[in-house]
Amino acid sequence: MVFAATAATGAQAGPQRGGRLLTSSAPSVALGEAIDYTVYLPAGYDRGSDRRYPVLYLLHGRGDTMTAWTRVKGELDRLIATRQVPPLLAVMPDAPWSGGGSYYVDSAYAGGQAVETALTRDLVAHVDDVYRTSASRDGRLVGGYSMGGYGALRYALAHQDLFASALVLSPAVYTPLPPADSSTREFGAFGVGDTAFVDDVYLRLNYPALLPLVDPSLPLRLFIAVGDDEWANTNPEDFRHDIDFESAALYNAVRRVPGVSAELRVVDGGHDWDVWGPAFTEGVTLLT
Repeated sequence: MVFAATAATGAQAGPQRGGRLLTSSAPSVALGEAIDYTVYLPAGYDRGSDRRYPVLYLLHGRGDTMTAWTRVKGELDRLIATRQVPPLLAVMPDAPWSGGGSYYVDSAYAGGQAVETALTRDLVAHVDDVYRTSASRDGRLVGGYSMGGYGALRYALAHQDLFASALVLSPAVYTPLPPADSSTREFGAFGVGDTAFVDDVYLRLNYPALLPLVDPSLPLRLFIAVGDDEWANTNPEDFRHDIDFESAALYNAVRRVPGVSAELRVVDGGHDWDVWGPAFTEGVTLLT
């Protein structure tokens, strides 16, 4: 499945100027408030043509904001200018809900919000309405790091009708359940009522429960990357929950699912942009 623009492009001579970043907001019925986001518009977008563009949705990690992903602007400029990826839009939503620990799911916890519905329904509809997008699953890629890696993986698996590819970087995925001291348990993303974490909710939303539901008629491509120096759980009994271990387990699970193709990279570095930067470059190049 090729993540490509729906209109043909002619050759361009000479150097290409960079794209630009804008901040805006999308109304959300699911949240009852607006979704703030930053959007990257590639060079040439403002020329008023009828060209439609693919969209890359980028989900930030826990405690970060939409500005975290703006650092890839220069790399997108370079990759587009050198024709390693097609001109595309990149949408970087802000995710402050549940104290920045929403894990991009719909929460039934007291004070939790329907973040997954808001982003996959309200934000995607807004972007397709406001911008010249290709508005098809083949024209959408979702990516994220850490908590955002969890969200990107979930959205690709649970919303195959929307996304054909996912860039999954150092994903905060734990099987079957997170270790006792994991922040996954703290913010109510997987809670109900007054209980911040409920095992059954987590098990229902996590990727192993989604794999049997994958529709092989909607091919899905995953690029998974992790650092070789990711933080090691201090309890030796929790080694299975080290993110490098969990990422390898994820890869070996998804590669066996009909309709899913996957790549795994182990990058020199930890849970930071020393890993996510080069992984972003390779992943977005392979998936486009």
